[in-house]
Amino acid sequence: MDPRTDAARRDLADVRLADRVFAPHYAAPLTWIVTTATPLVESRADNAEILTSLGSGDLFEVLELSAGYAWGRAPAAGLVGYVDANCLKAAQ
Repeated sequence: MDPRTDAARRDLADVRLADRVFAPHYAAPLTWIVTTATPLVESRADNAEILTSLGSGDLFEVLELSAGYAWGRAPAAGLVGYVDANCLKAAQ
């Protein structure tokens, strides 16, 4: 499993990976929309590596919201990481 492309951590994994990875908790992704351009970063650390930039209107599959960040997958880029939760809105 590649943590940059497979949404699986020690504590939580995308339910779509349940047949390939064991995790104590699984989450079904919820589609949100990026409202303000924001970087997709590897972690919540201040010096986290920027994996890509998401633009307004891009979709983001949220698996966890915590401490002002959303963790999930950017389907267009095929990458997993964290974004500023204030830059997202729930899709209708």
